[in-house]
Amino acid sequence: MMAWLRHQKHALGAALGRLRAQWLGTLLTALAMGVAISLPAGLYLALDNLARVAGDLSARPEISVFLDAGASAAQKQAIVARLRQADIAKAHFVPKDRALDALIAAQGLTDIAAGLPDNPLPDAWIVQPKSTAHDDLVRVADELGKLPGVAETHLDSVWAERLQAALDAGRTLVWLLAALFAVALVAISGNAIRAQVLARRDEIQVSRLIGATDRYIRRPFLYLGALQGLFGGLAALGVLGVAGALLRGPIDRLASLYGSGFQLAPPGGVEIAAVLGLTTLFGWVGAWLAVTRALRQVESAR
Repeated sequence: MMAWLRHQKHALGAALGRLRAQWLGTLLTALAMGVAISLPAGLYLALDNLARVAGDLSARPEISVFLDAGASAAQKQAIVARLRQADIAKAHFVPKDRALDALIAAQGLTDIAAGLPDNPLPDAWIVQPKSTAHDDLVRVADELGKLPGVAETHLDSVWAERLQAALDAGRTLVWLLAALFAVALVAISGNAIRAQVLARRDEIQVSRLIGATDRYIRRPFLYLGALQGLFGGLAALGVLGVAGALLRGPIDRLASLYGSGFQLAPPGGVEIAAVLGLTTLFGWVGAWLAVTRALRQVESAR
């Protein structure tokens, strides 16, 4: 066990030494990897913030139940009894006078409303079913629409469905971009490591002559690839931090114009760990593939 730990320590020290000796190339590789991973990571954070904005809105679909102007007291009582059943989470009554006042205040229709002989709006109930599933919403709306005394029902769930569909499409796009850029990270790391392996061809051949195994030769390059991936992840977090700092002011001003206290959320601990872990893994995989191929080329050239 101690011998294995000494080998790991030696390999890690050799990798760090090569990074210090070629600091400019290491920096450029890390920047390339950071820019590549920052795009899907930034899109993921944007969708996460958009989902938080949507969560602050009244996302529960509502059913507007408009009563017939000639509905009798018995019919109104039957509607109230239906709204008290277990599949209704909340329901509140909107008298037609209050609805007209709200419409006048929102649209500035004071002069037009003054010329009306009577209130053209009906009394209404605003209903929130317990289930937000589309089929259940349609069922409840149909049942309410068939009640005597109900003139019309309107299911207000289209916007919520469109928003959820847009978020789902965005998440799918994030995963596709993440997969593509993962391949790019493996290629960037692999090319950098392969160049270093070929540059040390003579050293590797001498090591084999004195009994070094491929695993022993490969180990420092694997650490090198993992460290490059780690630095690439740090560079990606730096890019996201700069982008967040530049966007925070405009987004705060935009939110204040809408009377919202929304603030752009930075990546959390889980997101940071995921970025660093994945970039380190991709760097290691790219190094393993490149070293394995380069060692075969060195062996065939002997």
